[in-house]
Amino acid sequence: MLLAPVLGLVLQLSVQAPGELDSALRTRLQSRLEAFVAAGRVPGVSCGVAASTGEVALAAGRRDRRHEEPLRPDDLLCAGSTGKTFFAALALARVADGKLALDTLAGELLGGEPWFERLPNADALVLSDLLAHRTGLPRYEFQPAFARDLLARPEHVWKPEELLAYVLDHRPAFAAGEGFVYSDTNYILAGMMVERATDAEPYAEIEARFLRPLGLEHVRPQAARRIEGLVQGHAGARDPLGFPDFVLDEAGVFCTNPQFEWAGGGFVTSAGDLARWARALYGGDALPAEQRKSMLAAQSAPELGRGVGYGLGVIVWQTPHGEALGHEGFFPGYMSAMRYWPTHDVAVAVQVNTSEAAALPGGLGALCDELCALVLDP
Repeated sequence: MLLAPVLGLVLQLSVQAPGELDSALRTRLQSRLEAFVAAGRVPGVSCGVAASTGEVALAAGRRDRRHEEPLRPDDLLCAGSTGKTFFAALALARVADGKLALDTLAGELLGGEPWFERLPNADALVLSDLLAHRTGLPRYEFQPAFARDLLARPEHVWKPEELLAYVLDHRPAFAAGEGFVYSDTNYILAGMMVERATDAEPYAEIEARFLRPLGLEHVRPQAARRIEGLVQGHAGARDPLGFPDFVLDEAGVFCTNPQFEWAGGGFVTSAGDLARWARALYGGDALPAEQRKSMLAAQSAPELGRGVGYGLGVIVWQTPHGEALGHEGFFPGYMSAMRYWPTHDVAVAVQVNTSEAAALPGGLGALCDELCALVLDP
């Protein structure tokens, strides 16, 4: 179902359709995906490539460990924190049209709420630090009380302020702006700021500004317990939120309401559309040049790895093929990664229907790098 149109400026995006990659390269990419599945315990892997030379979406393995039905390229998987890139892009688009500024204090928009002053660093929380995870806010999603309540109330529709309640009166990790700690709490608060400043529903704005103009038909809000087209996810035996191994029942209904993730991720996608989004966001005109420059001004993020930086909703890696821009994502049952190499105008995205890291024969970022190498030297 299409979401309601939004008021205000909607960027007119141009879409370059380069056609499909040649068949020989498609075969080599497919072989690498099949080898990835064979080498580990991953049920299935989906891959998208978007480049000036062509596009392709591929898949290998199964939709579900219990059945032989193959994973298809257009199947949907929870994108986890790669979905933050859509919410960050929306925030920056609203900066471009004058509804927000990067130095807008959260208190200017939300300070009248009775809970606001109980947030860690409440008086110093600005939009840019929220988008860059530089506020010192703790992670609501890994608070034991939240994990317990999430599974105990599977039908509950979570309000953003209910999520923030799990970190009220906690000590911040550092003074706002003086360090980096990755926390979904930042994006819940940033999403609330965007919604309050514009009086518009963020999912509807994202669809109107980005998804429809770019033709991303396999990107949908993660907004209900049953999502058409979503394949089974496998969380393993030690999921940090306590999810069961099979996160969907036989009717395709989530074990709890995945809607809670909202601006912390909040989308299901295909890998093909995730790669197309990465190329449009980092190498196209999804954002005006000034806002894209702000987004890519990364600072050190040692928590994410040596030499890794984080901008405004974007991870910056140094790879064998040069600097790569993108994000990675985890949601119980699923993992995702997308990377774009500006030097080569190549985007690669991969998704798996397991969140059990030990099941992978290597990291998803490394798989993106390997697939990129095949594209650059077929």
